[in-house]
Amino acid sequence: MTPKRFQITRRTFLKTCTTTAVATGMPLWFIERELALAAEPGLKLPGPNDRPGVALIGCGGQGRGDTRNASGFGDIIAVCDVDDGHAETAAKQFAKDGKTPAKFSDFRKLMERDDVHVIVNGTPDHWHSLINIAAATAKKDTYGEKPLTLDIDEGKHVIKAVRDHKTVFQTGTQQRSDRKFRLACELVRNGRIGKLTDVHVWVPAGLRAGPFQTRPVPEGLNWDYWQGQTPSVPYMRERCFGSFRWWYDYAGGPVTDWGAHHNDIARWGIGLDGPVDVEAKAVTGPIPGGYTTPSEFEATLNWANGVRQVVKTTLDDTWTGGIIKRDGQRNGVKFVGKDGWIWVNRGDLSASNEELYMTPLPESAMHLEVSGNHMGNFFDCVRSRKDPIAHVEEGHRSAVIGHLIIIAMRLGRKFQWDPAKEIFTGDGANEANTHLAREMRKPYDYSFIG
Repeated sequence: MTPKRFQITRRTFLKTCTTTAVATGMPLWFIERELALAAEPGLKLPGPNDRPGVALIGCGGQGRGDTRNASGFGDIIAVCDVDDGHAETAAKQFAKDGKTPAKFSDFRKLMERDDVHVIVNGTPDHWHSLINIAAATAKKDTYGEKPLTLDIDEGKHVIKAVRDHKTVFQTGTQQRSDRKFRLACELVRNGRIGKLTDVHVWVPAGLRAGPFQTRPVPEGLNWDYWQGQTPSVPYMRERCFGSFRWWYDYAGGPVTDWGAHHNDIARWGIGLDGPVDVEAKAVTGPIPGGYTTPSEFEATLNWANGVRQVVKTTLDDTWTGGIIKRDGQRNGVKFVGKDGWIWVNRGDLSASNEELYMTPLPESAMHLEVSGNHMGNFFDCVRSRKDPIAHVEEGHRSAVIGHLIIIAMRLGRKFQWDPAKEIFTGDGANEANTHLAREMRKPYDYSFIG
């Protein structure tokens, strides 16, 4: 009976592989490998006695979405936001079995709770670093939204805190856990398209609007706290909530929005820590009195292995918080080599020749780390104490690409970059290096977290 039982299992396995391959458009050989890996001991949903306490800081839409994913692996016991309405909305959303998460307006008080083991950091970019550092110092493992930091220097502080306190950190660049992106990068890293020569990255264009009017601060919003380390300015609705990313004070526009995702994949496929030079320009400038980040830009980065990376915005996939498929150029990543090209985004994997990805890689091929669930991978590492797929150094190195583009674009010239020392070199280096860090408005500097 044993041979028959194995035969049925194998038949079922192959049928599942074929069905999955057809449904996803992925090659059968890759799906077989994926499902075989999934059958091995690995990620498991925690039992009732193995659910860490989770707290959300930054209760906007992205933070609540991340926390909804985290609720499958832990218990949501606290929420925190400087907007009372956002905190109340999150508390109601994550109420369970008659228990409502505790509400906080100061994340430092939340960090004092011993029953909080995991932090989900869904705040705007300018608050990422201080909260991530505070969480590490308090021995809390953290899932932190992308980009990791507001500037390059902050990344060094975050890395030091995470490593000194031996916490687990996952950057929210979830495309690392998408099989399409991993397959594309594996094919490139294994020379399937020949020597890699160019990487083209397209990101959705940002918003261009204004001028905006100041307004009274809404009841329940601590506007000074929301601004944090950034310069204090009168309240505008357009400066916060969903549109904060179009202001240099708080973010980097399209460069660090979708760019944080796609530049991470470009770097994964290139296989190096960072580029050796960068130049960039704004294509469409901001409107006076409106958003300050350019809605369209172009950048070129060269890497030590001879690869040229070009990053551009595309109007055929404009920013709406999601993906729009139109007849023009969509956002995504295209790897170009001597023997062909491979294109990938969240909805598509294609190539100059279908055989480039339909032909199996050899047994001796290099394989990238596997994660099929970005939040699940994080919680698996919370238990194992291993590094997740987008650990803190990975998040930092990919964020640096966006920060380099912004510095070159704002200063209007080409710069040389040392990815190992993380400093500018050559002509103009002194000026460029002054932009590695930003002045932090007191009291919201590093002393704010002790």
